Amino acid sequence: MPSGRCRRKRPPDALRAPRLYGLAAAVAVFAADQATKLWVLAAQAGLPVEIAPFFNIVLVWNRGVSFGMFGAAGPLVLAALAGAVALVLVVWMLRSPRRFEALALGAVAGGAAGNILDRLTRGAVVDFLDFHIAGWHWYAFNLADSAITVGIALLLFDAVFLRGGRTGGTGGGKERSA
Repeated sequence: MPSGRCRRKRPPDALRAPRLYGLAAAVAVFAADQATKLWVLAAQAGLPVEIAPFFNIVLVWNRGVSFGMFGAAGPLVLAALAGAVALVLVVWMLRSPRRFEALALGAVAGGAAGNILDRLTRGAVVDFLDFHIAGWHWYAFNLADSAITVGIALLLFDAVFLRGGRTGGTGGGKERSA
């Protein structure tokens, strides 16, 4: 039996809103990225360190973007471009009605923010993860780069496998028959 009290209607599961998952992912990625970079910078006198036969911790200053490209553009130009892209991603994340998509966008935005901060405060991005095999070393990277890569892979997976099979394109709401 109703109590007679008028209850204000809250948004359904407000604490589970997709944007909150995305923001949490962005903050977690940013914090972990910055913490690991500070750790590497504090330990730089003892680097490189061999962790496994295929993996080292090193210190590399990346003045460009992916794989060091466009390093001549300068840190402020690269930070501004990355900031513009990150802003678009954050707006997309805040508007996303889907938790999976918001998490992926949050990972990309958090990683971008970590690398932007490096460019603005250090003039270059701190890279330190060095995987190699048979004397061949891949480009060194960091946690932010990993989060960006994983986030983009998740967005592609989402687009191809989770939303790609649905009719109507958005995947929201019920289909209507003519």
